[in-house]
Amino acid sequence: MNEFKVIRNAHIYAPEDAGIQDVLICNDKMIDIRPNLVFSYDHEEIDASGKYLIPGFIDQHVHIIGGGGENGFSSLIREIQMTDCIQYGVTTVIGLLGTDAHVKSIEQLVAKTKALREQGMSAYCLTGSYAIPTTTLTGSIGKDIAFIDEIIGVKVAISDHRSSAPLKQELARMATECRTAGLLANKPGVVHMHTGKGKDGYKKILEIVEETDIPITQFRPTHVANQYEDALAFASKGGYIDFTADEKTPSLLKKTLEIVPLKQITLSSDANGSFPIWDENLNIIGMGVGKMETLYASIRSLILEEHVDISTAISIITKNVADALLLKQKGSIEKGKDADIVLLDTDLNVTDVFALGKQVVKEKAIVAKNYYQY
Repeated sequence: MNEFKVIRNAHIYAPEDAGIQDVLICNDKMIDIRPNLVFSYDHEEIDASGKYLIPGFIDQHVHIIGGGGENGFSSLIREIQMTDCIQYGVTTVIGLLGTDAHVKSIEQLVAKTKALREQGMSAYCLTGSYAIPTTTLTGSIGKDIAFIDEIIGVKVAISDHRSSAPLKQELARMATECRTAGLLANKPGVVHMHTGKGKDGYKKILEIVEETDIPITQFRPTHVANQYEDALAFASKGGYIDFTADEKTPSLLKKTLEIVPLKQITLSSDANGSFPIWDENLNIIGMGVGKMETLYASIRSLILEEHVDISTAISIITKNVADALLLKQKGSIEKGKDADIVLLDTDLNVTDVFALGKQVVKEKAIVAKNYYQY
């Protein structure tokens, strides 16, 4: 049986400014968007007068089964919960492993991705981890991408003392394997790269792009503030660069928007990942944890403090990510797309969230529940 909702009188940023309109939702899709929409079937009415309506956020770097482990087994971080995501407007996540592949597996990662989907949000994941040879589900990166619905690419680490110091040839072969599998399965087949502060920077990746026919868009560096000048060089050749949200990110994003085309810039949270603190000899002296709330908090600061327009700012965690990862049903407010919607008040605080058409946050209160939450 179809369920209909009409969200009335919202100021839509799709992410482009579309003015005040109504949105008609049928089950999990937006099926009509127009001013003064007339709809005669039984439906739920949601009055969004005075609010902004924007696409649900896509967080492409989330440790959904928890990261950590650099400071002993007790430093391993817990799994994320569905409500940890939706309360901050995140309706789609891409899960991955980090340095934790000895105690956490791709099997666990895929299972958690399936669990988040069962609970009503959208979720995908990456095979691999920091290590080479990398961990997979089927024994092959290509087969994981081609045959496991949830897997859209591979994770690897470069320029980091915890990585396997992958050779240029290894990275190139990984990229071609991902590309071929991605073409077969109609997926992005990305090589998502944790990028540390190591001496090598982006050297190997830039050489691969220069010396081979592998498109630069096959490589997706993240934590780009760790190698900012290399990231700019990478972007100048047409590559996507992904920032990690923290208190310094808004000003760095503002600076980057003046240099790099908007469509090449994305932002992720590294939620539930470990944030180890190292001394000058790379001895661990402290530990932090990535927080999902930093994703939209950085975008809100970009608008309010750095004076970047709403459309530009929200594109960084909506349309840009969807386009880069071939998530064709995500990232914008359009007829026929998934009804992943966030409502903001006039102070740009998240008030309401819809994930695949279901309201999961209502007037700042979480109305969805995790499986074992009563």
